[in-house]
Amino acid sequence: MAATAVRISPVDDAVSAHRDGNVLRWLGAYTASAVGDNVYYFALSWAAVQQGTPAQAGVVTAVSAVPRAVLMLGGGVVADRYGPRRVVLGSSAVRAVLVVAAAVMLLATSPGLWALGAVAVVFGIVDAVFLPAAGALPTRITGRAQLARVQGLRALATRLANVLGGPLGGLGIALGGTAGSFGLAALLIGVSLPLLLTVRLRTPAPREEPGRGAVGAELRDGLRYIARHPVLRPLVLCIALGDLGFVGPMNLGLTLLARERGWGSAGMGLVLAGFGVGAGVAALLVTVRGRVPRAGLVTGVVAVVGSTAIAALAQVPSLWGAVGAALAVGLLVGLAGTLSGALLQAYAGPAYIGRVTSASTLVSFGVAPLTFPVVGWAVQGWGTGVVFAMCAAVCALGGVTALVSGPLRRAELP
Repeated sequence: MAATAVRISPVDDAVSAHRDGNVLRWLGAYTASAVGDNVYYFALSWAAVQQGTPAQAGVVTAVSAVPRAVLMLGGGVVADRYGPRRVVLGSSAVRAVLVVAAAVMLLATSPGLWALGAVAVVFGIVDAVFLPAAGALPTRITGRAQLARVQGLRALATRLANVLGGPLGGLGIALGGTAGSFGLAALLIGVSLPLLLTVRLRTPAPREEPGRGAVGAELRDGLRYIARHPVLRPLVLCIALGDLGFVGPMNLGLTLLARERGWGSAGMGLVLAGFGVGAGVAALLVTVRGRVPRAGLVTGVVAVVGSTAIAALAQVPSLWGAVGAALAVGLLVGLAGTLSGALLQAYAGPAYIGRVTSASTLVSFGVAPLTFPVVGWAVQGWGTGVVFAMCAAVCALGGVTALVSGPLRRAELP
């Protein structure tokens, strides 16, 4: 089975991604959708808190990870079978309609937690199809030499969405209650649709494979493709370990650390701002440079060094020390994530990009959120310092995986 990357004409590679109108239209659609997602999760958590206890609200907001974990690999098959642009359009439309339905439900009645949980589960099911397709789409809209820049732009959009999501969600609640916040989320997701319709596909869809049949057979074929690929096999493992070690401490773990140190919400906001600035700088660096030499080696090194910054977060004595550590985490781990995403898209064959993307994002969007109760239990039993160190060790193992794999260590971006 050939381990070829997407081939695109030299003309396509001549236009820098940040100056390419086609890429910028895609970026606008992706940003609007990402901001809408953040507003939706803000509104969902707010509605859940109004209806039940904090623990029950936590279950409602986390339950969407279950269908993502179970179905995301199958979503990659759907993206490869029907094309990522078509799947992104269809799933975005369904997501917008679902959030509108949630807004109408809140206007018409006072739904219980079960209804909010049902919305979260259905949203997670659609996400299991949307996320692999959204991750696979950049390979079809630009040249191989621009994949790193596109990943940098995507990371910048993600950071912007994280910054804007909370304030916009709060504004929606202030103007129209929780239903207004849901309505704003639906509007933002819906805005992405006309923008996506204007995006041109610069690479033809791969030819139909003979014998294409059941989803299960195509999924097994995709997993075999990853397992036999000398670069993708260690790269997917590197990404999975990095996400598994990163998501817990930088979400629930950071909240518990702020409470333990008495930083309050303002202090936690400063730490998160430090992380956001670091990640934004890393994304901007890749966007401007367009190519980082010896990308596989750099990915492994910065992942290992970045893991030490994760451990340091729980050890530094002052708030500003923690802000500095978070800045280092964002810069180093953010750079590793951007480069690994670009490498993955550069080396995945066009017929398998959806399945490869689903495998690489499974831990981040499906498995890691389900570990939050384990992180909380471990912090309660062993303390934040031990848990952050353990998670940092898992993250470092991802970097070591990249360094000990010869093909991945020598991997280059176009």
